[in-house]
Amino acid sequence: MTAQSAASRGFMRCEICGRLSRLDGGRNCARCGHALHARKPQSLQRTSALLAAAGMLYFPANLLPIVHVRTATSDDANTIMGGVVALWSSGSWPLALLVSFASIFVPAFKLLILTWLVMSIRFGWQSHPHERTTLYRAVEFIGRWSMLDVFVVALLVALVQLQGLATITAGSAAIAFAAVVILTMYAARSFDPRVLWDALESNARRAQGT
Repeated sequence: MTAQSAASRGFMRCEICGRLSRLDGGRNCARCGHALHARKPQSLQRTSALLAAAGMLYFPANLLPIVHVRTATSDDANTIMGGVVALWSSGSWPLALLVSFASIFVPAFKLLILTWLVMSIRFGWQSHPHERTTLYRAVEFIGRWSMLDVFVVALLVALVQLQGLATITAGSAAIAFAAVVILTMYAARSFDPRVLWDALESNARRAQGT
């Protein structure tokens, strides 16, 4: 017997209070009154727009200076990659790996995977819904590391200026990087992973009908 979703049986779960309601009782939740939707409204459109904006900001976030360091003898501006190289050269390779993971790999991973998931739905790729759902869960899990670089910069600025060693200010890349993190976060939240299974379920219903 083929498994069926709640929506195919005439039930919908409220996104606000979690109550499972029958559609014959109306399009609003009987408990809290929130509008019921089988899928998130305009999920693909919103996710695509957020990913496009994040993709455009990803390059300035990595190419522009993220910090400016001014001392009595020098005035340096470092990009994210420049900071990783400097940390590695100074022997702080664990911190260099951590910053490169959080600042370069995590945003790129989220952008690529979410874009691939959206394309798989738009082009009707119906294979391996389990693997695609696992990738979406990985995007949600790994997203908590995205703001690490911003926290490192803020902590570095506070510590150095507190000791009076130098003047450190955040560069324009910090704003772009924070925007990429926020946009990809909202893109992951607006994406509805249940859509990945819709094609599989519709094919199963057609097979039963024949």
